[in-house]
Amino acid sequence: MPYEMTDNPRRIVAWPNRSLPRKGFAWFISITYALFLMPLVALVGTMALWGILPFILIVLALTWAAIHRSWRDGRLREVLTLSEAEVALVRTEPGGKSRRWSANPYWASVHLHEKGGPVPGYVTLKGEGREVEIGAFLSEEERRALYADLRRLIG
Repeated sequence: MPYEMTDNPRRIVAWPNRSLPRKGFAWFISITYALFLMPLVALVGTMALWGILPFILIVLALTWAAIHRSWRDGRLREVLTLSEAEVALVRTEPGGKSRRWSANPYWASVHLHEKGGPVPGYVTLKGEGREVEIGAFLSEEERRALYADLRRLIG
């Protein structure tokens, strides 16, 4: 599950799922490149090769860029810390910028929005006059599990 809980201090760290490791990426790009080149063998020595080759290289470059963008977006982190004095949520964006929300734990509450949110099973924290999302990048099942854990921690 792409989040972990610790008891001392009571903390939850959540991150997006990353299903393709770097070694898998190298294999994927190599196999994709080989499969794209197979049909071109029949076109070697013809003008059609030069008409198709740029498009194949563009598709390969766009695939490479999309996977690297996914990895960059995977650096997103949300850290929820619960102490006697406050509930604090720090969201660190892939670029390094952080946003912070905090509230008194007595007044903080956790909400699961079945409908009306941007995703099904949308989880929010409410307190100090603000409502913030948590774990929107998780799958629906993972958000529901996170909600259950947050309910145990916050109440």
